[in-house]
Amino acid sequence: MRKQVMSILSLLAIVFVMGSCGAPRKTTGSAAAESGPTASQWRAGVKGKWVLNTVDREDIPAAYTVKNIFDEAPVECFVGSVWELPTGNYRGSIEFRSEGTLCANGAVRNIVWSIFNPGKGMGEPQFQFKKLYAGDKASNVTTGYRLDLSYADGETMVMRMPIPLDQGEGNLVFNFTRLD
Repeated sequence: MRKQVMSILSLLAIVFVMGSCGAPRKTTGSAAAESGPTASQWRAGVKGKWVLNTVDREDIPAAYTVKNIFDEAPVECFVGSVWELPTGNYRGSIEFRSEGTLCANGAVRNIVWSIFNPGKGMGEPQFQFKKLYAGDKASNVTTGYRLDLSYADGETMVMRMPIPLDQGEGNLVFNFTRLD
C-alpha cells in the first residue's frame, strides 16, 4: 500500500512539474483592452455598402490646397460616392455621384480592398485598396492607397488619410454612413 501511495505522489509531482513548464498563456487583461480592434474585426466592420458624406480637413491650414486624392479626382468629387466593399474576393467599387467640372458623375472605379495588418506592436490595421482597370489582375497592380481606420460600427465609419505638410502632417477625415 505504501508503494502505491508513493507512486501516486510521485506521479502527481511529475504532472505538476511538467504542467508548470508549459508555454506562457495569452493574457486577456488590460493590455489587450487598450489596443484597438484586430484586422479581422475591422474587416467585419468595414464590409458593406457605404456613402461618403463628408471629407473634413483636420490640422490642414485653410490656405493649403489638396488638388486630388487617390490620383483620381478632387476631394469634392468623392463626396456622395458609394463605396461597395463586399467580402469574398474583396473586389469592390467606388461609384462617383458628384457633379462638377472635374467630376465623373456615374463613373464606377473597380477596386480590390483589404485590411492591412502591420503585425503585433508595429501599428494599427489600415484600410487599403488598389484601383483595377479593365484587364488588370490585382496581383499585377503595384500602386495602392491606405487610410487609417478610426471608427466603424453598424451605421457609421470614419477613416483618415494622412497629408504631409511643410510643417508636420494633417488629415483628410472621411465620414461614411452605411447604405444597406
